[in-house]
Amino acid sequence: MLALLASLQSTLPPGGASHTLAYVIFIALVCVFLALDLGVFHRHSHVVSMKEAVTWSIIWICCGSGFAGVVYLAYENHWLSLGIDTPSYAVDLATGKHGVVNATVGGFEAAKQYLAGYLVEKSLAMDNIFVIAIVFKYFAVPDKYQHRVLFWGIIGALLMRGVMIYLGAELVHNYTWVLIIFGIFLLLTALKMAIIKSNDDPGQNPVVRLAKKYFPVADFMDGERFFTRRTIAPTYAKDPKTGEMVMQPALAGTLSKRSRLTPLFLALLVVEVTDLVFAADSIPAIFAITPDPFIVFTSNIFAIMGLRALYFCLAAMMNRFSLLKPALIVIMAFVGVKLMLLATPPYIDNILGVVGIKVAEGNPIKIPTAWSLGVVLVVLLIGVVGSLLLPPKAEEAPAK
Repeated sequence: MLALLASLQSTLPPGGASHTLAYVIFIALVCVFLALDLGVFHRHSHVVSMKEAVTWSIIWICCGSGFAGVVYLAYENHWLSLGIDTPSYAVDLATGKHGVVNATVGGFEAAKQYLAGYLVEKSLAMDNIFVIAIVFKYFAVPDKYQHRVLFWGIIGALLMRGVMIYLGAELVHNYTWVLIIFGIFLLLTALKMAIIKSNDDPGQNPVVRLAKKYFPVADFMDGERFFTRRTIAPTYAKDPKTGEMVMQPALAGTLSKRSRLTPLFLALLVVEVTDLVFAADSIPAIFAITPDPFIVFTSNIFAIMGLRALYFCLAAMMNRFSLLKPALIVIMAFVGVKLMLLATPPYIDNILGVVGIKVAEGNPIKIPTAWSLGVVLVVLLIGVVGSLLLPPKAEEAPAK
């Protein structure tokens, strides 16, 4: 990838075309990863062992954090015009106002922004893992089919987050006061997570209820299929050669003309909606680090690419990390405060100016990227170590 970026640099003019090609190359790289994942390493449905999950988690974390090196070289050498005319939080020399301006960004600063964004997105994604575990338990998704649901869930997440990041970047660049709304939203979300218990019943999800209302739904699994024409649950018999249980063909006259949704599809539907809800929290959070859409996009994608493997590592131990959720609340609140400190003083006149009120422009309080990176790491470390040292008390069995 490095050689490709370097060779293309000399053949393309600087500007939007080069930036677009950088996205195309990155998306192509992601597609290669996904094709290898489903087409080679997980061609057949199987139960993901802890060893396999840990191995893949390490691989994805190494890929995600290692991409910071690519970001450093690309921005330092301005491959494909990366780092040139890049949206940044700085002072506009023409007007003297603080805001989002196009500036030149070096490799070291870009790498720090990427790592901070990657870590914020990775940490906030952990709460998503616990919700997915509840979804799989509710719909009784067999272990060997969970990877398939997560894979297609990631595909949907990539598309949704790409659109949301594009819209977010456009809003931040053209209406910088929207950062205040992002900051308030993050603070309110952190407060909600702290004081309101979430609904753990996926069956009450409005999307599931709508799907059941307007589409026929089977009450049984049909292997790894999301849709089925079977009218009765499939039967299984042991394969004499492999010793594995194999699904038997449908009996004559038991197939309907109209397909029905399976519980596996409903589980996928809830996973997609869950990611959309979490994206609404995490994407504003990363805009507190940088307004550069390329860094926002790449760090976000790498963070969720390893979500499947991380799920199989943590889902079985989610009750063990009792202090992880409080840590995530602190991180979200910190990012919200960071965004408010950055946005409110210089941009409040944009809002008050609408009603004709003039105020003296203030200077933003910009928390350095390295400090943000350190705060997120320390809070996560406290949450993990604290959970291991102070395990939750086992609930007492009711007296007979």
